[in-house]
Amino acid sequence: MITWLHWVDLVGVAVFAVSGTLMAYKKNMDGFGVVVLASVTAIGGGTLRDMILDLPVFWVQDPSFFYAILAAALITIIWLRTKNTFPLGYLLFADAIGLAFFNVMGLQKALTYGASPLIAIALGTMTGVFGGLIRDVICREIPLVLKGELYATACILGGACYMGAMSLNLSPILCLSTGFAITLIFRLGAMKWHWHLPVFQAHDKVE
Repeated sequence: MITWLHWVDLVGVAVFAVSGTLMAYKKNMDGFGVVVLASVTAIGGGTLRDMILDLPVFWVQDPSFFYAILAAALITIIWLRTKNTFPLGYLLFADAIGLAFFNVMGLQKALTYGASPLIAIALGTMTGVFGGLIRDVICREIPLVLKGELYATACILGGACYMGAMSLNLSPILCLSTGFAITLIFRLGAMKWHWHLPVFQAHDKVE
């Protein structure tokens, strides 16, 4: 089980590294910029999670995560060099996949180390959104988590469904799959149909 989760975690890191590399391409960064942006996108959320849980930071203990980042960035660079346009749709899709992966993996790790269900959902959400938030701030973009379409909310819904699956005594793999699927479905649905949680009614600009 631990080996399986480790490989899933590597896949999540690689997918978010692709997202960071695509954003670096959009911003015309050099090779160092690509590595930095791919890395902070891929490991930023998990780093914050481990610090809050007072655990050794995962990538410090296992260099295979950096190998995954470098491999994903290199493959993405090679692919982009054959294209002439920026694949915004691929960036958003890669971000959605990474969001769903990191949400459930962060939640599962928090539960493993004794966090309550509510705190685990919060830490899962943080794991999913924080790397992308750092990426967007570095690139002077409005972070996706702050835009109107469901982003962090998709993580919360996915986390709640994960906990619901646990309460039904489903296997860990089914719990992870349920949380991942719900997070991804809501995020992709929000991207396609612009789902959001309205707070303020439309109003004139305040002078």
